[in-house]
Amino acid sequence: MRPRLEDVAAHAGLSAKTVSRVLNNEPNVRESTRRRVAVSIEALDYLPNPSARSLAANRSFIVALLYDNPSPSYVMEVQTGVLQVCDSYSYGMMAQPIDSSSADLVSRVAKLISSRRPDGLVLTPPITEHPGVIAELRTRDIPFTCISPREPDTFSGVALDETAASCDMVEHLVSLGHTSIAHIIGHPRHGGSELRLKGYAEGLARSGLLYRESLVLQGQFSYQSGVECAHRFLIAENRPTAIFAANDDMAAGVISTALEMGLRIPDDLSVCGFDDTPISRQVWPSITTIHQPCLDMGRIAATELFKIIHHNVKANMVLANYSLCVRASTGKPSTSGR
Repeated sequence: MRPRLEDVAAHAGLSAKTVSRVLNNEPNVRESTRRRVAVSIEALDYLPNPSARSLAANRSFIVALLYDNPSPSYVMEVQTGVLQVCDSYSYGMMAQPIDSSSADLVSRVAKLISSRRPDGLVLTPPITEHPGVIAELRTRDIPFTCISPREPDTFSGVALDETAASCDMVEHLVSLGHTSIAHIIGHPRHGGSELRLKGYAEGLARSGLLYRESLVLQGQFSYQSGVECAHRFLIAENRPTAIFAANDDMAAGVISTALEMGLRIPDDLSVCGFDDTPISRQVWPSITTIHQPCLDMGRIAATELFKIIHHNVKANMVLANYSLCVRASTGKPSTSGR
């Protein structure tokens, strides 16, 4: 039979009302009383709810995942990975959307830490790039790990060689015969956008192709920005034969626009993305993309975080593997003219 609150009260030599006040973290309770209740909870293995467990261990048993990413597919994959690891440690996960462009971002993060008291945080880009947030966490000595920071050598967590992956994608398009390859950059505050643009440029250079500003447009990592950029590319007199979008959501927007304009994919236009999120397999034609193991990266970031929380050891920056997924949205450029 599981111990009841009354059993804890009897063990501690206190009233049930006093134990309840301690469990509810009410004010004006002596510290010595809190300690007596904590000892009894531990002795009786009384775990009626998270608050009792938190009291006994002086932990919240919560990990906070902070994100500001317009791609719901990416967020869901990462969130699932983090949650799986949290479950294995009997922890809860709090997924907290937060506006990384907010002028009071640091104070919002500080308020979240004070009110919810997470035992650690997993940061996703572009929050990983915010020096004020990083400084706040380090000042408070709060364990945290990062997913895909711009400078991975200075953090713990998980990263991907996004530059090399993007370079591989461009070389794939060139191998099909494309020489006019456009690129839609990701969100300007995301370090990954810069790294993927760098890979695009390197891929062109390795293939002996010139980087042309007219073939590069700023996106937002959103489906709608893919639609808007695609329209600008495709109404041009010399439209590209291939568009490499910096994520799958934007690539899906490109495909939608191209089909509405009467273009055949991949006959008239090849389209590719990055991430290999579910949308890349749900649209037609399915999107050639870079497989970024988002779910696994969530798992890795959480696993490294628990190394700090439970073992107080320095976590690692793990380099995740990527792969090129060739699907129906890319092919040889048309030779029949436009």
